[in-house]
Amino acid sequence: MHLTRLIAYLLTLSALTGCAGFVTSASGKLADNLSSAILNQDDPETVEAGMPSYLLLVDSLIEGDPKNENLLLSGSKLYGAYAAAFVKEPERAKRLARKARAYSDRALCAHDAQLCRLLERPYDEFVAAIGKLKADDVPLIYASGAAWAGWIQANSSDWNAIASLPKVKAMMMRVVELDETYSHGEAHLYLGVFATLLPPALGGKPEEGRMHFERAIELSAGRDLMAKVEYARRYARITYDRPLHDRLLQEVLDAEAVEPGLTLSNVLAKRQARELLASADSYF
Repeated sequence: MHLTRLIAYLLTLSALTGCAGFVTSASGKLADNLSSAILNQDDPETVEAGMPSYLLLVDSLIEGDPKNENLLLSGSKLYGAYAAAFVKEPERAKRLARKARAYSDRALCAHDAQLCRLLERPYDEFVAAIGKLKADDVPLIYASGAAWAGWIQANSSDWNAIASLPKVKAMMMRVVELDETYSHGEAHLYLGVFATLLPPALGGKPEEGRMHFERAIELSAGRDLMAKVEYARRYARITYDRPLHDRLLQEVLDAEAVEPGLTLSNVLAKRQARELLASADSYF
């Protein structure tokens, strides 16, 4: 699946040492700025090398304000993105994805005590609970769903983890119901991946996935390049549609990577597009 998304920041933090009250009120904005800076970085190696320090920094902010919903969501996003994009060692990926999930669970609980341990509830109770959430809750629902999707990916050999996939799908469906435009329409991207995880013979729904991929591309005006990469990888390859596959990936290579909130993801998408095109002859 995909990937989600600072010396000046460190200097700013050090200048605030001893001003605990100010840090508490400003830390959410600082964490948001940190996330934005990473998502807008066009050199993945810089992010990979520096991100562990940023993770510890966010951990420290959360230690100082453990029930701050925005901080918890920022921590969840950063840990999830780092685990998915850069960590190749399986056990380490599991640990980091578990922490991303734990932060998102704590954010749910901080938002509303009735949402504590939400994903451990029976499916019907779970769906009823998220059905009560409103448009203002979309960032929370989306971040929690993304964290759980990353955790499932990191634990893909564990059937207990995979069994929670319908709940994650329900969260992304709720995002689409409330605001499908949120985060460049990426809830549709997740739903497209979910629909195409399996081949049709085993219950996969490629045409449902195609509709979600195309909607994600439409909602981002084609600027979210990872949507086209996943469309090619998940749909065009499953249906053996070589012209669609090559067209989508060439469009990714021809596009500009720099886009607010999407630059890092787009740079990674271009690398994956080259790899998929290079292997196309052997696949098709």
